[in-house]
Amino acid sequence: MPKLVNRPLRPVWLRETMSKRRADSPDSPAKRPRTCSLAYPTTSGASPPFQQPTPLLSFSYTPAHELVFNDSALRYYVPPPARAKLSHGYDRWIRRPEERSRIDSLLRALSRAQSQKHPALASGVGAVGWRGVLTRILTAPYEEREGWEMNVMCVKGILYLEEHRSEEMLREKNDLAPRQRIQTYYGYAFESYCTCDSPHGTNIPQRPGDPMGWGGDVDTNVQWCSVVRTKLGDTRLVIGGEVDCVRGKFTGKTDNFVELKTSMTIRGAQDEARFEKKLLKFYMQSFLLGVPEIFVGFRTPSGEISTTQTFRTVEIPRMVRGKPHAWDPSMCFRWGDSFLRFLQAECRAQGDEDESSVWRVTFRPGVGVDIALLDEAGVDEVVAGEDRVGFLPRWYWDEVGGKLGSPESGTDAGAD
Repeated sequence: MPKLVNRPLRPVWLRETMSKRRADSPDSPAKRPRTCSLAYPTTSGASPPFQQPTPLLSFSYTPAHELVFNDSALRYYVPPPARAKLSHGYDRWIRRPEERSRIDSLLRALSRAQSQKHPALASGVGAVGWRGVLTRILTAPYEEREGWEMNVMCVKGILYLEEHRSEEMLREKNDLAPRQRIQTYYGYAFESYCTCDSPHGTNIPQRPGDPMGWGGDVDTNVQWCSVVRTKLGDTRLVIGGEVDCVRGKFTGKTDNFVELKTSMTIRGAQDEARFEKKLLKFYMQSFLLGVPEIFVGFRTPSGEISTTQTFRTVEIPRMVRGKPHAWDPSMCFRWGDSFLRFLQAECRAQGDEDESSVWRVTFRPGVGVDIALLDEAGVDEVVAGEDRVGFLPRWYWDEVGGKLGSPESGTDAGAD
């Protein structure tokens, strides 16, 4: 666990202006700082309330990775066969290339739910982001190695959060070493063994050479996603994420969602400690979408399932409580609440400022986050030649009526 900054929560954030943008004349209007920082909260204090996620809608991605508002990609849980070999079908894996982690599909879903006047949205929205982004934020106090970056916009008082992936990062993700690639595949193969395409069905081999229980070749273009509305502290969140399968018939609720995971077989105390640290991410991913059950397959180094175990999401924190490597979800929620309030305060347009501004959030393990307002070149890199205002697709910007600066301010309404 990183060393926490032992500072009082007043003020919650620490402004550290990195560039001298304030005019020398005392009569000149003060300009906003270009860069500011948020340190970790103290270890004490009550956890902010987190509201039970309410489903808004679901959607599917087809084999062509086209978004359709139906449940055609929904899968149903089945028990996997004993000693399942996760390397099966590796040579037939259809792997979707890693791309910029755009928020577009989630915005399509939000727009649809709003047009249908979904009652869960009646009280408004404070922030919108994929589950992966929110998981990174909430688990940050216990992240020791990997930093991350995300882009943020605040339009009409709503925060939009999108993971930032540079071209170099995309090249690394698409050019995995053989060992990393096969280990990534193991997780998808486990999903195939654990799912079928109909409630209460079974997997029967459809082609010669497939083992019993194989649910079909892996195609990562195909996904089924759930979009929920929840609330952390005073911030109303709309979160979207992929759901692996449901147990029994899908009723439109989250109470029978199942998350599927693989992990190395636990062979001793060190492996157990490593797994229990990993449980924080498992817990937060499922908690955010209201997934009540996590089914884990423990595998050998060669990719054979040795044992399986079911974990109830709400019970996971008690499993690690009091241990030397323990993590506390209340710390995560306090940090997440401070983080979102910090962004609301710093990224909101003031006066005639341009709501198309994009902020870059940089997380440093053991320290906290810095945010910086991107310059024109930085925004161009985010837009990447697409029809966008900041990172929001043009159609959505037009729909929500984002505010651009006046011609006198030098802002071109048609510029990205």
